[in-house]
Order: sequence, then structure tokens, then C-alpha cells
Amino acid sequence: VQLVESGGGLVQPGGSLRLSCAASGFAFDDYAMSWVRQAPGKGLEWVSTVTYNGGSTYYAESMKGRFTISRDNAKNTVYLQMNSLKPEDAAVYYCNAGALYWGQGTQVTVSS
Repeated sequence: VQLVESGGGLVQPGGSLRLSCAASGFAFDDYAMSWVRQAPGKGLEWVSTVTYNGGSTYYAESMKGRFTISRDNAKNTVYLQMNSLKPEDAAVYYCNAGALYWGQGTQVTVSS
């Protein structure tokens, strides 16, 4: 089982990033997929979840209207489009499959 996040980096406040999480080794389309983040010195914070078929999506309140989660089951990949980024969005972003399998994370830094 492998989940590999990518797409993180340094962005200015107000900018955008698109994170990707490529999955392998399990039945990707059987699992809801989520993004979770961890800011320096803080605990894990749930960001967003998409159901197994992409039919429903859920967001933490502070991300609504700015972040969009999606998935491509043909590519075994889940995405997180992040717009209007704020300094407080800076964190390591992890994807997980049903909270069972986790990636290694990708760093997002929001700074001018």
C-alpha cells in the first residue's frame, strides 16, 4: 500500500496550490479519501473528505469556499485544490484512505 502526496511548496498569501495523492496497492475506489493537515506545533486537523465515488464532499468550516477536493478513480488519485491561501493554511498535508492508510505528507508554506 502506498499513498504519495505531491504539489506542495511555497506560495504567497492569496495564491493557489493543487495537491495530488497517488494511491497504489489497495482498492482505491472502495475508500473515502481525506486530506488532513498538521501545522507546526499543532495536532492533526481534518481538512476535507470525498466519498468513494466522488459523489459527496465534505469540508472543515474554514476551508469551505476556498478548497475543493476531487478524485479520479481511473488514475487512483485524489486532489485538493487550494485557493485564496492564508498564512494559517501552512502545514504538512496528508492524504488518507478511510483513515487506514496514510501518505508521508507534503509541505505547504504560505508566506510573502
